Amino acid sequence: MSVSEFDRLVVTPRRTEHVRSRPRGLPVEQPRPAAPPRDENAASRSPSLALIMVLATLGVVAYAVFLLNPANRGDALPYAMVITAETVLVAQALLAMWTVLSSGYDPRGFAFHHAQDRLFDLPEIVRDEAEDDPTRWSLYLHDRPVTVDVFITTYGESLDTVARTVRAAVAMRGSHRTWVLDDGRSDDVRDLAATLGARYVRRLSSHGAKAGNVNHALTIAKGELFVILDADFVARPELLVETVPFFVDDDVAFVQTPQAYGNLHNIVSRGAGYMQAVFYRFVQPGRNRFNAAFCVGTNVVFRRTAIDDVGGMYTDSKSEDVWTSLMLHERGWRTVYIPTVLAVGDTPETVEAYSKQQLRWATGGFEIMLHHNPLSPRRRLTLDQRLQYTVTATHYLAGIAPLVLLLVPPLQIYLDLTPMNLSISWSTWLLYYLGFYGMQIAIAFFTLGSFRWEVLMLASVSFPIYTKALWNALTSKEQAWHVTGRAGRAESPFGFMVPQLLCFVFLLLTSAAGVWKEWGDPFPSLALAWNVTNTVILGGFVVTAVREVTGRTRGGVA
Repeated sequence: MSVSEFDRLVVTPRRTEHVRSRPRGLPVEQPRPAAPPRDENAASRSPSLALIMVLATLGVVAYAVFLLNPANRGDALPYAMVITAETVLVAQALLAMWTVLSSGYDPRGFAFHHAQDRLFDLPEIVRDEAEDDPTRWSLYLHDRPVTVDVFITTYGESLDTVARTVRAAVAMRGSHRTWVLDDGRSDDVRDLAATLGARYVRRLSSHGAKAGNVNHALTIAKGELFVILDADFVARPELLVETVPFFVDDDVAFVQTPQAYGNLHNIVSRGAGYMQAVFYRFVQPGRNRFNAAFCVGTNVVFRRTAIDDVGGMYTDSKSEDVWTSLMLHERGWRTVYIPTVLAVGDTPETVEAYSKQQLRWATGGFEIMLHHNPLSPRRRLTLDQRLQYTVTATHYLAGIAPLVLLLVPPLQIYLDLTPMNLSISWSTWLLYYLGFYGMQIAIAFFTLGSFRWEVLMLASVSFPIYTKALWNALTSKEQAWHVTGRAGRAESPFGFMVPQLLCFVFLLLTSAAGVWKEWGDPFPSLALAWNVTNTVILGGFVVTAVREVTGRTRGGVA
């Protein structure tokens, strides 16, 4: 016999203690609480993770000492290139590991649990005869009702995509109003919203892109709290139940939940999705300890007065989420991140979508680095917040580092310029190199369950995107707004990967030249092995693009 949500509310206390194994003798039929199915912070508190992180840190430090040892120095140009690139990678690795080691912190305290237990008024539900309709249950904080608006931002996504998201948003537990904010100005979307029971908002211009869309809606909707959902993120019924109780603390500006994806069915989507998995499972939770968790644009609940305090969502950047978070932290607001998946969406499935998404995100990060340096004494941030935002602002420099490193082997193959002392043996070099990169792979195995080669490929071939983003930020070039799941005719992936294609051809020719040069040697040189590896990785990206084109001609994405 199924248990209704109201019966569950009455019989079982609402809690977020994590479900452990069933005690002996407990009847299987007994209703279970609507709580996360497992301890979401268990991996973060694992001694194994701590041990791997400590070993990885030691490996990073040892590798840095090895590179900086004057006795190991090679020719000036390639050595300087290696030192520059590896300095960025080592610094990012150390700061990321420091944050991950802090990710066992759980922001749910007594105030949260107490507020969640009092979130619904049972006598009111019975009086209103709303037992069978959780969407009519009023939400209470401080023993008074709180109003919630749910904003679904759309800009040309398919009707089916919007419909799934609107249906799920309307059906969330707790009384709320659902609004479709349509910057695509579609009459079909307007009619869909009316059919599904949502309100519809259309503005005359698209100024400020998504942030401007939300700000415009805030002039109409007057809820004390508001949720932002991208058009492709389908919310789970318990989203409000798991987030609203945090706002019992008056200094909480927003509660962010992860981006999780349900379309990991091709190389690009898996690579793009898994690239963010460690961030959402370990890095963002670690930032809770430093009050530095930032908004990621969707699956987030805001306090209206906090956004009013900073003059609305930040509109001068396409990365409005990070910028708005920075403004809030500078005003002294507190932010919360919980790693509970409460909405599932779509990650980029094509080279075009991935390139546009990464360009937008990277440009926003570089804008912070160049125009709003978190380390500046003018910023009203704590030391921890300064460091965390510096990591965010410089994160995509690590994506440019592969460009520098892939140019090093050709210098040795063509010009006999080597970055390291040639008297160093293969075994010595591998010992230190694997101490750094090998431990990164070990971390990937532990956090993702296995080594994801798709992530390695996308991370290695995205340098043209991040280089362009840096140039856009340096020149203040306006970055067009692109929606990940926007409907329309897709362009050829090769139109978005010309630099990668040229690099692949260059490295392929360089590998051939290296083989010819070393023909007859019993062992290939380190430069040749390194160059061949880079060629294979870029070749994998080219094959991915070919498969995408082939799949499209057959009626789908490969």
